[in-house]
Amino acid sequence: MSLILSKKELMNRALSAITINIGKAGINDNVIEEIKRHLKSQELVKLRFAKNISSEKEIYITQIVEKSNSKLIDLRGNVAVIFKKNR
Repeated sequence: MSLILSKKELMNRALSAITINIGKAGINDNVIEEIKRHLKSQELVKLRFAKNISSEKEIYITQIVEKSNSKLIDLRGNVAVIFKKNR
């Protein structure tokens, strides 16, 4: 099995990934820590953004990716999938 996963393989795994809802309060240190915990245990996390904060979601995604050292795999509507390889 290859150590490098394709986007298709990651998206298939994302179907069963944990979903974290990001509401109107946005993100804070507790949300970032929760995301990091799930990335450490499962490598993939889906982030679902509330419709009323969709204009800020790009900013939030950038902050989450930077603070969790993860990568954005996919963004569709108000759902983002991020990945961090466990070593």
